[in-house]
Amino acid sequence: MPRLADISRMINRAVEWSLAGIGLVMIVVVAAQVFCRYVLNHSLFWSEELARYLLVWLTFLGATVAYHRRAHPSIDILAARIGPGGGRVLAIAGYLAALLFFGVLTVYGLQFAHFVRAQISPALQLPKWIVMLALPISGAILCLHTWRFLMAAVRGESIDG
Repeated sequence: MPRLADISRMINRAVEWSLAGIGLVMIVVVAAQVFCRYVLNHSLFWSEELARYLLVWLTFLGATVAYHRRAHPSIDILAARIGPGGGRVLAIAGYLAALLFFGVLTVYGLQFAHFVRAQISPALQLPKWIVMLALPISGAILCLHTWRFLMAAVRGESIDG
């Protein structure tokens, strides 16, 4: 049975590959729009909407990768001054607060996706709940990564990438 750290790493790897694909599609769509608009003098009516929705997914999934890599900015002056024991307690408290926030993101993201389930996007005719699923999916991934970090902090282990 895989450990929590292994599951976290596998999901992060899958998200990284997904981000590469989303980014590539976004580049192609925007480049096609620019080419069509300025060279062919014909605008692709759906490209801006698709690029916007891809950017939403790119942003939320990208946040999970940055969090997994511990690349978000942090203020650690207090932890450095109170020593390793106090720093560990502070880290645990921080992870618990993050877990609460990411849990709220997941629950309310699901509720919001359900709320907009009947809405259709104007250009793509895409159900809006598909776009809004970026919130609960990234929230759940962030919860998983936070739980992994929390368990490592409780056990006094270092968190490897």
